[in-house]
Amino acid sequence: MTYRPWTVASALVMVAMPSIASAQALTAQEAADLRAQLSALKAQVERLEARLDSTQQQVAAQSAPSATSAPVSAVAAAPAKPTTTIKWKGSPQFSLGSASFKVKGRIQYDASYLSVPKDVADLSKGYSNELRRLRLGGEGTLGGGFGYKLETELSDNSIDLVDTFITYERGKWLITLGNQNEFQSLDELTGDTTGSVMERAAFTDAFAFERRLGLSAQYRGKAVLVQGGIFSDSADSLTNSSDGVTGGDENNSIGLDGRIVVMPKVGDMQLHFGGSYHWRDFNRLAAAPVRYRQRPYIHSSNSRFLSTPAINATGERHYGFEVAGSQGRFSFAGEGHWLRSVRSGLSDPQFFGAYAEVGYFLTKGDSRPLADGIFGRTDPKNPVTAGGLGAVQLTIRYDYLDLNDGAIVGGTQNAYIAALVWAPINYLRFNMNYAHLDYADAAILAGTRADYGIDTVSLRAELDF
Repeated sequence: MTYRPWTVASALVMVAMPSIASAQALTAQEAADLRAQLSALKAQVERLEARLDSTQQQVAAQSAPSATSAPVSAVAAAPAKPTTTIKWKGSPQFSLGSASFKVKGRIQYDASYLSVPKDVADLSKGYSNELRRLRLGGEGTLGGGFGYKLETELSDNSIDLVDTFITYERGKWLITLGNQNEFQSLDELTGDTTGSVMERAAFTDAFAFERRLGLSAQYRGKAVLVQGGIFSDSADSLTNSSDGVTGGDENNSIGLDGRIVVMPKVGDMQLHFGGSYHWRDFNRLAAAPVRYRQRPYIHSSNSRFLSTPAINATGERHYGFEVAGSQGRFSFAGEGHWLRSVRSGLSDPQFFGAYAEVGYFLTKGDSRPLADGIFGRTDPKNPVTAGGLGAVQLTIRYDYLDLNDGAIVGGTQNAYIAALVWAPINYLRFNMNYAHLDYADAAILAGTRADYGIDTVSLRAELDF
């Protein structure tokens, strides 16, 4: 309950009334003095009450909105500042509004054993191991549809630029400027940490498929993918050189590359049919012979068991086809590729490579995603972190390469490969491969024989983020 000052004054008067009523017991002067004191007290209380009312009115006036001020609902709320979010995709991905950044990296360690006939006089036989790839970089978006990717890689005892480009994305279109893949084939474009076997098809290496500096465009529809671009040479090959042939100002090569993929879905099966064509002019001021060659099925061996002699080529024309599919645990893929080495005033030798494979997951619920023209990463349905086994995939592949054409003899290869891949958790894999390769017209002789077989066993541990 709230008591106002006049209430207190009234109470005092009421208390004093008995004394006033009994004023007969007082002298006339005493009664008059008492009445004067009560009157003064009442006047003082009234003044305090008036001051309190004035103060309350001032406080109310300051708390009320101004008559000229707009209602609070009419004032536009200030835009909220974007907040930084962090997601985990093998490594932290930072996002602030439309901008983002993610650290990328890759570690691959290989150990291999190469068994060859005793009379093969080559140092590559036996055990070997290497740090296959050590890659570090980052990618992200800048807003407005612009993005970027930058990666460097330590491989073959040198540091090279890998994916290094700027992108612009609008709807189904993607424009890329920089060091990038040229849309050569399904096996080449599928990442080495998402491939079904340790090494790509022999023709991708023998025909020198690599990233090159260029400008490309892609249309990415639901069931069709169209890719094309104009390219020079790899960023590393464009550095200055002293021989006047292999690099720098003397390297004026130019190429046009295109690829079309149709991706229908029939029931639960995702299918893939593709074709590509590539035109390249070396455009060199001086002749620089090229050779088409290939290692055995291990990268830690630097010996080329297949190799053409030097060819004074002025350019290349090549084309290929692709077919693949994925349904549940089952997947398959196959490609064929023809390369014609263009010579001035001479016939043009043509070489051919192909592979076919089938794969099956031994673990329930796992599959190999096939989308956007490549095979993607398998995310184990039952990783070891959840008490499961992870994902286990078995693949059988046949790999063929023919580097013979008329007077040009580089040898042929028939390879039979079995691969077992275990992914205990996402971004981590362990790969074991066995391959038997039969050679004809091999560049490395076994005594006097050019036709013989070899065997390889390889292990790889790889972390990708």
